[in-house]
Amino acid sequence: MDYEFLRVEVHDGVTVLTLNRPEKRNALSTALRREIVAALEAVEGSRETGAAVLTGAGEVFCAGFDLSEFAGTDLEALFAEAAAYHRKVYTFSKPLIAAVNGPALAGGMDLAAMCDVRLASEKAVFGQPQVRMGVTAAFDLIRTVLPEGTARELCLTGRRMDAEEAGRQGLISRIVPADRLLEEAVSLARESTGPGPAMKALFVKEQPGLFI
Repeated sequence: MDYEFLRVEVHDGVTVLTLNRPEKRNALSTALRREIVAALEAVEGSRETGAAVLTGAGEVFCAGFDLSEFAGTDLEALFAEAAAYHRKVYTFSKPLIAAVNGPALAGGMDLAAMCDVRLASEKAVFGQPQVRMGVTAAFDLIRTVLPEGTARELCLTGRRMDAEEAGRQGLISRIVPADRLLEEAVSLARESTGPGPAMKALFVKEQPGLFI
């Protein structure tokens, strides 16, 4: 498949998926979400790659959904497609590592949260700022990666959390210098392949009701 908004590269058995809309802060358009789904399905079906890394082009990991698509759109169809995208990322059967190179906000934070492990540069920022505009946050997801009280606070107030706090709260595994972030994420992904996808089945993320 040819990808327009996603850069797909294989590094020694690990597929690196780079959200490639830097001029739009890597906002998740319908087209980009579909490309992410297609790429993850390709990785699942490949014997050449045992894990994947997600990162963003430029200075931002992901600013969330592309809100410009909401006007004049069939919202029912859009939400159905978005739910399918969430299910695919969340239930991806191989290890999925987020290399959070910058702000991960709203749906961008959700994308990072759906990954198995998160590494972040010191430039990373996490938050659900859309709640200040009346758009609900994915609390049921966020509370799986943060203490429930902290998750509630972020999802109610929209405040932002820097990389240091994210590390203290357990949202990210560690902070990595920006110039080594992708390298370390790929290394971690390679280490995570173990005996294969069967290993992930031992701790697959099962949350009734999520993304149904």
